[in-house]
Amino acid sequence: MQTSEWNRRRLFRTLAGAGALPSLLKLTQGTGAAQSNQRSALNRNSAPSGLKITDMRACTVATYYDYPIIRIDTNQGVYGLGEVFSAGVKGSALMLKAHLVGRDPLDIGGILRDLRWSAGQNFWNTGLGAIDLALHDIAGKVYGVPVWKLVGPKLRDKVLIYCDTTGANNPKLMGERVAKRKALGFKFLKMDLYTSLVEDQPGAVFPSGAATQKGLEYLCEFIAAVRDAIGKNTPLAADHFGNLTVKDAIRYAKAFEPYNLAWAEDFIPYCWINWRGFKEIKENTTTPVCTGEQAFGLEEGFRDMLDNNAVDIIHPDFVASGGIREIKRIHDYAAVHGIQTAIHNPGSPIGTMAMTHVASTMSNLVALEFHSADMPWWQDLVKGCDKPIIDDGYIHVPDSPGLGLELNDDVVKEHLRFPGYFDPTPEWDMPGTSNWQRRWSGPWPHYDDEGKWCNCITY
Repeated sequence: MQTSEWNRRRLFRTLAGAGALPSLLKLTQGTGAAQSNQRSALNRNSAPSGLKITDMRACTVATYYDYPIIRIDTNQGVYGLGEVFSAGVKGSALMLKAHLVGRDPLDIGGILRDLRWSAGQNFWNTGLGAIDLALHDIAGKVYGVPVWKLVGPKLRDKVLIYCDTTGANNPKLMGERVAKRKALGFKFLKMDLYTSLVEDQPGAVFPSGAATQKGLEYLCEFIAAVRDAIGKNTPLAADHFGNLTVKDAIRYAKAFEPYNLAWAEDFIPYCWINWRGFKEIKENTTTPVCTGEQAFGLEEGFRDMLDNNAVDIIHPDFVASGGIREIKRIHDYAAVHGIQTAIHNPGSPIGTMAMTHVASTMSNLVALEFHSADMPWWQDLVKGCDKPIIDDGYIHVPDSPGLGLELNDDVVKEHLRFPGYFDPTPEWDMPGTSNWQRRWSGPWPHYDDEGKWCNCITY
């Protein structure tokens, strides 16, 4: 017998002989009772075991890029808002309705794991990201906390916004357009620099669609005009050059070097496959290289780029890359590699606020995109949050439960692309897409194990 065990037994024999054991037991019972009473006083309302998803509905807001908005309902009246990628279709999310109904919406990780098969690269499989946003909205409301607390910790109280500006047909007008964004208070700007802007200039564009050296000089006149309008120190990024080869992209990037761009975006397509091309571009220019808006998932879309240090900045999209939880994973992995994250976001206030929450937890954030400066009613689509939503180039991080906003029904109804506002969706009660699950099967006519003809289930 070990010494410690012998000493313990001797102690209890001594206490018993001295009549101290009843007192000791009484003391122990009292402590246990006190602990029991303390536990029973805990608030259990933040863990409703009976919460279930009962429905998913949708509507589409008509904008420059349409906003397909979804709503996930539960049996306790709590609902969550999300949205499919802008200019996408609500069916991208609705087709997953049958895989959601009956599930616990607080099991965010389990649901996203089980539906990961439905996502993919490019912008057209973004139902999973929309569902991620809505589930986080529900969880925040149920637990009475802002979404950032589900992702956290919060590292900043406000998130820097970068404002995109679509192309203009001459350099002077381009400069004026971007300068108006700066006058609105935006402190980080981006310009769309289509090669097509100079295609009417003689000798400016190769038959392949890439700019010649002369064409690049014309394109640089656009950047120079914007720099003259906003100053040399205001962060300025550029995008939409067309699908280039790696060699063409290097020519573009070198031509842009004198203008101190914050980044040049998506020089070549398919970054999740062609990371070697991005790496070659990066190694041959001082212009920062950015990509990632069409890539889904850390493992599927970003890991090779990051492991091979192929870009300077990654640019996951608010839903195409997987939503709140996946973007946080992607950012954290990138941060370990010393690579910064900007968030691609052409969405409604729903997607924008969702990304504000996750951006507030990022240690290596550059900025969050805003793509709707030409829509004076953009922020009127929602209520329940501070207005203006974007204040002096920043969004303040909400502390109210969930995403921290609700739809302004009247304004949304004024801007519907199609009739119907969150109408029932019985057409999606059965799976619209599937990774083949037997639970959707039923009886079928065949010979059973005994060779008898039947219309039955034999598994």
